[in-house]
Amino acid sequence: MAESTPPPHSCAPPTPDRPVYVIGGGPGGLSVAHALRARGVRAVVLEKSDRVGASWRGHYDRLHLHTTRRLSALPGLPIPRRFGRWVSRDNVVRYLEKYAEHHRLEIVTGVEVSRVERAPDGTGWLLHATGGRELTGAAVVVATGYNHTPRVPDWPGRDSYTGEFLHAGQYRNGKPYAGRDVLVVGVGNTGAEIAVDLVESGASRVRLAVRTAPHIVRRTTAGWAAQYSAVLVRRLPVGLVDRLSRVQAKVAVPDLSAYGLPRPDTGLYTRVRQGAIPVQDVGLIDAVRKGRVEIVAAVDGFEDGGKIALADGTRISPDAVIAATGYVRALEGLVGHLDVLDARGNPVVHGARTPVNAPGLYFTGFTNPISGNLREMALDAVRIAKAIARDGAGRVARLPG
Repeated sequence: MAESTPPPHSCAPPTPDRPVYVIGGGPGGLSVAHALRARGVRAVVLEKSDRVGASWRGHYDRLHLHTTRRLSALPGLPIPRRFGRWVSRDNVVRYLEKYAEHHRLEIVTGVEVSRVERAPDGTGWLLHATGGRELTGAAVVVATGYNHTPRVPDWPGRDSYTGEFLHAGQYRNGKPYAGRDVLVVGVGNTGAEIAVDLVESGASRVRLAVRTAPHIVRRTTAGWAAQYSAVLVRRLPVGLVDRLSRVQAKVAVPDLSAYGLPRPDTGLYTRVRQGAIPVQDVGLIDAVRKGRVEIVAAVDGFEDGGKIALADGTRISPDAVIAATGYVRALEGLVGHLDVLDARGNPVVHGARTPVNAPGLYFTGFTNPISGNLREMALDAVRIAKAIARDGAGRVARLPG
């Protein structure tokens, strides 16, 4: 007896070919888009602003990369030599624009993705975006950036403070503060550099509020960039790197204890693993030793009359306060419902790995490695593209030809 032909409705429908959506047109998103394109996979970058590199355009004027030009390039295009060893903010933006053009990346600007969820058919991801758009992709790469949303601590009295207050993300240069008394809160790389910028711009007094003394490293020593050492030691045991860096610091960095910046008790690499990148010296050491930047205790709260209470009990009344207190990733609305974030709001995995409960969802640029953010994003881009090309065979839209 001949075998009967199953009715058409019992056959599984073909899986549609869908692009990979990359959320964010910064260096992480652009590098992943190129790496996918190089493997013949169609990648569409969704950027909420009207141009690529939006976060870089908003940084303060004097910013230069703390990583070298050669170790900061994205896959497939070197950073021009004319940009110098330490690339300026404006040249980073020029490079990102050229990168997108050179690799003919498919970028849609003015589109902000508000939520990512599983596609109804279970074979991909559904993105909800501005204008009521609903986009379905075979995979999604979230690259919205490490410095996404300014973080301001919930200081007592902050809401009623009448003095000038701004987050470091709003700071551009020190010209408006010439002749003024300014308090910078936070001694990460941003706070340290803004304090130096204020001094050089003629501020009458600059104080830097410090809660935890940072590790300070020279950007270069006899021409050897600190990043080179970071790359070499990144895979070594944490305790060993702590000991090596302690010895190096005693040789290269003067003891600033008398000025309010003692050497930290916790090792450098231990602190990195906790999320605290060392401060690269771009003038802070000299400014502190010369008394041009005064180290004060951490801010405890804001009081009437424009006074600020410090942790050691003193009260100060600066003309302006600049909070260099960092950023949050702000991923909760986008993917928080998928159980892919840890208690601090960071992705539970990054790079080529995807969450066990969310295959096909990737994250890049949400770590701040000692070896350099751009370098690691470049490496992650290639790994992510390889994983998507491998795991998405038959589902991911391919480029023609």
